[in-house]
Amino acid sequence: MLQLFFAVAFSAVPLTLYVPPIRSLNLFVETIEELLRQTTTYTVRAYPRLRLAFSRILNSIIHLTR
Repeated sequence: MLQLFFAVAFSAVPLTLYVPPIRSLNLFVETIEELLRQTTTYTVRAYPRLRLAFSRILNSIIHLTR
């Protein structure tokens, strides 16, 4: 069990070299938050339209198959 612990611990150490420091992630996180904030306004407006269009397409398919 101890050997497994050390194997996992030493195999995870090189992975920490690929993780950027937190101060580098702040700009990235801020950019992603701004992108999500801007896209939610479009999504909220587009969702009811897409739902209506999809329901009309399904209704027309159902009426054609009868």
